[in-house]
Amino acid sequence: MLTPLAYGLAIALNLFILFIGARFLLVPRASAAGYGVPAKEHGDPAYLTIKGLRDGAYGLLGLALLAFAGARAEAWFMLVVALVPLGDTLIVLRNGGTKAVAFGIHFATAVVVLISSALLFAV
Repeated sequence: MLTPLAYGLAIALNLFILFIGARFLLVPRASAAGYGVPAKEHGDPAYLTIKGLRDGAYGLLGLALLAFAGARAEAWFMLVVALVPLGDTLIVLRNGGTKAVAFGIHFATAVVVLISSALLFAV
């Protein structure tokens, strides 16, 4: 019972971050607003593209680890990658974003990623 849950949550999280990466590449300004720190009107779009590429790469790497290296490698990956949404929480708070977005989206994501890591270690 635990194995399908662990794998299912890991797959869902990796697909979700892959989707976020693709969204940042396709509609960067709307994605930045959803992230919690809207992009400036005439800001450098390269930074939004970098975010999209980073998130997409994390999603693909997570799926590859799960498929080819197994649950333990994915668990370590999830444990380390949980630092990203924790950092995103601080970025949103330090740049004028709302606490609701910082904690309700980014911090909550970090918690779910850590839960995923724990489940994968338990498999």
